[in-house]
Amino acid sequence: MIKTRFCKWDMLPVAIVLALAAVAFLLFLPAKTPASRAEVYQNGKLLTTLPLDRDSTYTVTGAYTNTITVKNGQVAVTESDCPGEDCKACGFTGTSGKSIVCLPNGLEIRIVGKSTDVDFVVR
Repeated sequence: MIKTRFCKWDMLPVAIVLALAAVAFLLFLPAKTPASRAEVYQNGKLLTTLPLDRDSTYTVTGAYTNTITVKNGQVAVTESDCPGEDCKACGFTGTSGKSIVCLPNGLEIRIVGKSTDVDFVVR
């Protein structure tokens, strides 16, 4: 029977692969863009745009009623009479690219970052 023994140099290739994987992971993380506004859609139609730098409330009526609140740079559905109230459970969010949806009322709130003319960025 052959006994296998590891020496300290056997771990070097494993350490190199792990380091390269960590670097690749960090390079391909999406860049967070600061959110600047929330676009409110109902049944695919843009109703209003709410700036996130000013605290405000907005009410959307339809099959149900939703109250949208902007506070401290974040947006949330704070009041709703739809079944399940899943839109309220989302809570406040201010991360661009995220959405809050109320399917029974056909409501979508898109959090949008600052628009740029750049389509693609390579780092």
